[in-house]
Amino acid sequence: MIISPEQVLNALRNVEDPDLKKDLVTLNMIKDLKIEDMQVSFTLELTTPACPMKDMLKNACLNAVKHFVNKEAEVTINVTSRVTKPMDTTQLKDIRNIVLVSSGKGGVGKSTVASNLAIALAADGAKVGLIDADIYGPSVPTMFDLVNAKPGARETPEGKTLIMPIEKYGIKLLSLGFFADPDQPVPWRGPMASNAVKQLFNDADWGELDYLIVDLPPGTGDIHITITQSFPIAGAVIVTTPQQVALADTRKGLAMFRMPGINIPVLGVIENMAYFTPEELPDNKYYIFGKDGGKLLAKSFEVPFLGEIPIVQSITEAGDKGTPIALNASSKLSVSFAELAGKVAQQIAINNALSAN
Repeated sequence: MIISPEQVLNALRNVEDPDLKKDLVTLNMIKDLKIEDMQVSFTLELTTPACPMKDMLKNACLNAVKHFVNKEAEVTINVTSRVTKPMDTTQLKDIRNIVLVSSGKGGVGKSTVASNLAIALAADGAKVGLIDADIYGPSVPTMFDLVNAKPGARETPEGKTLIMPIEKYGIKLLSLGFFADPDQPVPWRGPMASNAVKQLFNDADWGELDYLIVDLPPGTGDIHITITQSFPIAGAVIVTTPQQVALADTRKGLAMFRMPGINIPVLGVIENMAYFTPEELPDNKYYIFGKDGGKLLAKSFEVPFLGEIPIVQSITEAGDKGTPIALNASSKLSVSFAELAGKVAQQIAINNALSAN
């Protein structure tokens, strides 16, 4: 029996992307189809390297060809990705998706989440940058062991000087902490702080990025308004803890992204410090700050609940040492951050597809 390209493509029309609700052929995710006798090969091009359903889609393609074409077919599937982007990306055109990590109040682990999400996305093969825009309490220099590091600069052929982000763990990094004495406060007024943050976007040599993660200051101030109104934002991730005082502030922060003039998609809520797990009792969970606060918040705003992160000593120790926990592939927490990163990338891909329609 001769296998034709039409037979294979018709078979693959039976495989639907569960997020985008269309088949893979219509979505133009099947590339480089080649057929030689009973050997069928093609590339499955996903919308992100962090796709949490990559194995499921690959198996579905394999089964579709064998079921609808020929069960004796030898099918080889190469899985790649091409990260999508929002429609409005005329500014910073080499950066596909700017992702804000926000919290209503300080001390909820926002910077820990931002750093580990960036590392998890990069580990899946994405090109990732991280901006530490928390001007009054920058954490990236500590979390990446770069307290005394200073970025370089280069001059373009047009005579413009560009800041060179520092690269570490496969991520391009810039923090306002790189430009200040770590032992001195930064007494900048609102406009000065906003201009400094804009320079991290406009005057840096980021190159091509799939995701630029932005660690925002806590609250809802000048920095938030400047970034959301100056750049095309793919979405915001909200970090909270279960306590009522944190949830009250987080509720205001989440509502800010839905205000007219801002209108940023909320990708979901992450609940940090959700429960305490002693190192010697890894299967025990103690909900010392309350339970399901983040989940209920997400439900009330009708946004995705992305997951929980427990209070574990190793997370704090890893960040203090400058080696975020997501770098430790053997850690269960590394797996948790990989799953969170996949969900964030998934929501971005869904939003980008909706904006294109």
